[in-house]
Amino acid sequence: MEKDFKEIKVVLVGNPNVGKTSILNYLVKGNLKIGNWSGVTVERKEGQAFFKDYKITFIDLPGVYTIEEIISEDEKIALDFLLNGDYDIILNVVETPKIERDAYLTCQLLDMEKPLIVVLNMIDEAEEFGVEVSAERLSELLKTIVIKTNGRTGEGVEEIFPAIIEVYEKNIKPVSIVYPSEIEERIKKIEGIKWVKLQKLIKENSELYESIKEKRLKFSRGLTKEVTRRRILNKRTLTEILDSVFLHPILGILCFFLIMYLFFKISFDFSTPFVDWIDNFMQDFLTPLTFSLLNKLGAPQFLISFFTGAVIGGVGIVLTFFPLIMVMYFLLTLLETSGYLPRVAFLMDRFTHKIGLHGQSIIPLILGLGCNVPAVVATRTFQDTKDKLLVIAMIPFISCPARLVVFSFIALIFFKNPTLIIFILYLLGFIFSILTSLILRKTLLKKELSHFVMDLPPYRVPSLKMVYNITIGYLKSFLYRAGTVIFMVSVVIWLLLNLPYGEKNIENTLAGKIGKSLSYIFEPVGLGDWRITTSLLSGFLAREAIISNMGIIVTQEEKEEVYPEIKIGLALKEQVINLGKAIKESFASFFYFLPKTLEVEEELSGLKDKIKGLLTPKQALSFLLFVLIYNSCLATVVVMAKEGNWKFSLGFLLYSFVLAWLIAFVNFNIF
Repeated sequence: MEKDFKEIKVVLVGNPNVGKTSILNYLVKGNLKIGNWSGVTVERKEGQAFFKDYKITFIDLPGVYTIEEIISEDEKIALDFLLNGDYDIILNVVETPKIERDAYLTCQLLDMEKPLIVVLNMIDEAEEFGVEVSAERLSELLKTIVIKTNGRTGEGVEEIFPAIIEVYEKNIKPVSIVYPSEIEERIKKIEGIKWVKLQKLIKENSELYESIKEKRLKFSRGLTKEVTRRRILNKRTLTEILDSVFLHPILGILCFFLIMYLFFKISFDFSTPFVDWIDNFMQDFLTPLTFSLLNKLGAPQFLISFFTGAVIGGVGIVLTFFPLIMVMYFLLTLLETSGYLPRVAFLMDRFTHKIGLHGQSIIPLILGLGCNVPAVVATRTFQDTKDKLLVIAMIPFISCPARLVVFSFIALIFFKNPTLIIFILYLLGFIFSILTSLILRKTLLKKELSHFVMDLPPYRVPSLKMVYNITIGYLKSFLYRAGTVIFMVSVVIWLLLNLPYGEKNIENTLAGKIGKSLSYIFEPVGLGDWRITTSLLSGFLAREAIISNMGIIVTQEEKEEVYPEIKIGLALKEQVINLGKAIKESFASFFYFLPKTLEVEEELSGLKDKIKGLLTPKQALSFLLFVLIYNSCLATVVVMAKEGNWKFSLGFLLYSFVLAWLIAFVNFNIF
């Protein structure tokens, strides 16, 4: 018989970079769910934990400095949830070394008249900076429970659970700020919680806002002065020493490029062996095994082909994203929790301001060079929706390695100087990315560039366990929100390439017929051959598939595959050996400074003669320009929709198609 748990809902509130996510991670022990707040693109984290007879749900609100003057999307979400959301207790996380700053938000939360617990986080850093805060005295003054924690190590976090139960069962509410008598008398006549009463009063008489704000400031300053003691430090801190290098106008840029190089090198070199192993496992073990089992069960041939090609193939496409996304987000979270990532935004802010963006935009754009999918997901930390959508619209023009495979292969066949062609394509991608941002900033996403006040946290040694759990949260989010859609569309593409069933000639399949229909659209840009348009159609699933699909089409290969009888024991043993080799190869990559991946595979070279007769050099350049500009792949379209919205994603898909067509037209007909 299942035990019935009473439920408590706790909302985490605090300034940005105070360690709320670290606290949440330890509370829910990796059971972290990452998504977006309803109707907006701001990231939402929540998780559940069980303690005694209670199921406790934790909801992490976006980090905000204030909820008095609502400017950003984050502040709007935070205030709306605090006023209208379903929760029982506020868990106010405070960065102990900066308690003077954080206490002002605490004072605002007192007016919500909700049970409240204060968590003094980062006590280790406070000690390093010579800051001592008396939790006992703060508890006396606020008349609520105050807990000291270290979000990096998890020290003190377990004390939060009994505190939540006590505050909930006893309905412990904190002290209320006493405002000037004139205000207190007037709010007695207004219904609602104190916060709502004060807001209604401010609407009636805006001059009272300054009195209310001044009282909160005096209260927060007096509070921190009463509970804080400081020691004088004569030595430079580690943060000051590192900032003298990482924020230096020249050394800082050099360090940034070195760190980004290592970021991509590790991401690809470490993940590629696992990607190859997953692909090998799906194609050489799971597919033949499924084929054999269904054959023995007497399943119809179409059903066998559907499961081996569409279902396993679709799952394989989703799974092959996992190693790269996991490594990238592990490293990205590592850089963020260490305190380096906010400094990159600060370092690049001067350049990005010239194109109407903040410095934080540079990280997703750089990630786009590795893979557009995690690059789009990385924008979920943006506070402003218009800024986020603007950067999302820039990312698909940044060429990823999948495009590089196509660029390299076609350029080597048709051009005397392939390196120059590839460089020009990458450069054009950046140019179209910037031009798109400028157009959107003047039209659909028009807004004044808001001032971006950055709070640089001290450098920290991240907890690997916490970083791993956050990474797993992102992977789960990708699987639930994007992976399912990618899988379904993969199945649709497979059906187009394989129906009517039994047709050996791709020209007569649904995909071939669609390709022929589209050839009239592509004729003016030099790509009217149905074999080219059909390759582009299947290449939408994955850019690197363009070459292999083109090879199948031009050679008119039969698509029906017959798999040899599989011996499960031997095949499974071989897969385990291959996994061991992949692990060994991944860790061995750390000992090489130069990247070992991103090379065009030799096995593709046999296609060169077959493809060379399809295009002229001018047509080949049109083909490359179209692949460059047209939205990168299905996965990117889906993630753009999930992080933004479907209207925006499909609108951009149409925009990129029209732009790609126009540029290819100019190339084919004018130059």
